[in-house]
Amino acid sequence: MRNATIILLDALGRAVRAAVGLPMRLHCDQRGTISIVSVFTLLALVMLLGMVMNTGQQVDQKIRMQNAADAATYSGGVVLTRSMNSLAFTNHLLSEVFALTAFMREAKARRAESLTPEMLDNWERIGRYMFTPSAFFKFADLGLAVNEKIPPDRAIDGDREMIFTFSEWAAAGSELMLPVFEGILFEELIPQFQIDLVETTPRMVQIATDEAARRHGRSWPQPVQLRGVLWRTGVDPVGGQSELSLGTLPVVDPLREGGNYLRRAKAERDKLAKMYLRRWNSAVLRHFDLLGQMSQFSSLWRIFTCGELKSLLDDEYPDSNLPHVLRTRRPDEFEIERDYMFVGVVYRKKHRDLIPGVFRNPVEGDSTAFAQIMLFVPQRRLVWPRLWRGHEGGLYGGGIPGMPNPFPDLNPNPEQQPDEDWWRPVLQSSGWHPDRWSLFTQNWNVQMTPASAEQLGAILVTSPYVLGDDSIAVPNLNGLTPQDIRWLNHH
Repeated sequence: MRNATIILLDALGRAVRAAVGLPMRLHCDQRGTISIVSVFTLLALVMLLGMVMNTGQQVDQKIRMQNAADAATYSGGVVLTRSMNSLAFTNHLLSEVFALTAFMREAKARRAESLTPEMLDNWERIGRYMFTPSAFFKFADLGLAVNEKIPPDRAIDGDREMIFTFSEWAAAGSELMLPVFEGILFEELIPQFQIDLVETTPRMVQIATDEAARRHGRSWPQPVQLRGVLWRTGVDPVGGQSELSLGTLPVVDPLREGGNYLRRAKAERDKLAKMYLRRWNSAVLRHFDLLGQMSQFSSLWRIFTCGELKSLLDDEYPDSNLPHVLRTRRPDEFEIERDYMFVGVVYRKKHRDLIPGVFRNPVEGDSTAFAQIMLFVPQRRLVWPRLWRGHEGGLYGGGIPGMPNPFPDLNPNPEQQPDEDWWRPVLQSSGWHPDRWSLFTQNWNVQMTPASAEQLGAILVTSPYVLGDDSIAVPNLNGLTPQDIRWLNHH
């Protein structure tokens, strides 16, 4: 019994010593340690590489999408600008058609010509029978001068032949052009063109915006499908439901709105038509103003053409053939954002993440990028013209510092170079660079602006139904306040 107990205790002691010595032996045996550490290190590196690759792809896609959004938004803005300038051009064209119609009607009637023979005959009678026989030498010399200006023979160059030749030329021109101008006014072709332009502009804008986005997507190293939409800041796409009450362009057809718009349109049209008539008369009648003063033909012509224009504007077309005008005369800050600012958004399907179990994009929905533009009329700039003082004290100018003079005919003395003191900064001419916000200014432009629209968040979460694509899933930003969106805005 005693021997058995001793054997059992000895075995138990060996077992305890073996159990205690096993960790020590394992700690001392380092074979295979590097392999185990390498496995965990490689696993961590793979996870880190996946996160870096996902982050790089997200940044690269965001930059590319932002470039596409800038290009698409600006393309839509260019279409808006061209429509505004087209309306301004046709407003000028309408007024000039009125002026040319009045001009050609007088050319056809030849009433000014019919009054000049009697006037010239009276000058001849006064010069030959009243001034020439006078005992005072000054009156006698005046009579001789009058007789030289108005010869009795029509074959000799003088006022009679000049008036007759001009009237024949003007009458021949009126036979060809007057029916065209009167037809344009009678059928109201220019106002109808403006109405059609305003109605088709929203569709052209969306086509240009979407096509620019599509082409950007096709030009990527790995082509993707991009869609672009231009939004009004009132959370409605251009050409959407708000077109029924508030058009895309900040313009108004005065015949539809009436009231103050009608009075403004008529006043602007009449003022511009009279200005164009003065220009045509000044350009065509300048020889009569210089050489044919005795006949007063130019004065009579101006009187009759002004009468024809007044009849056209006040009697024949008092409430028709009116130009479009801006929605408001002087837009305030709210109206500038509502009518002159637009937000462009580009959409694409959500990018598939690498190692989605490790890295996940928290934004639900498709990827988006946005930009904002503004329609405006640029202000006149300061320029440095080269000035010369004329013989009568007037100033003539042209050119820029360090460059040859582009207007050498304006220099009264080309051999004399101006001093440096003659360089003066002046504003650009309002005639060449008008800066008045008006639909008669053909200087509308577009520029990118910071995306600061108040309803930017609402625009991003609204479905772009004008594309006709129901597969676009807009992001869910309901938990973000406008201040959060403004803080996250990178544009």
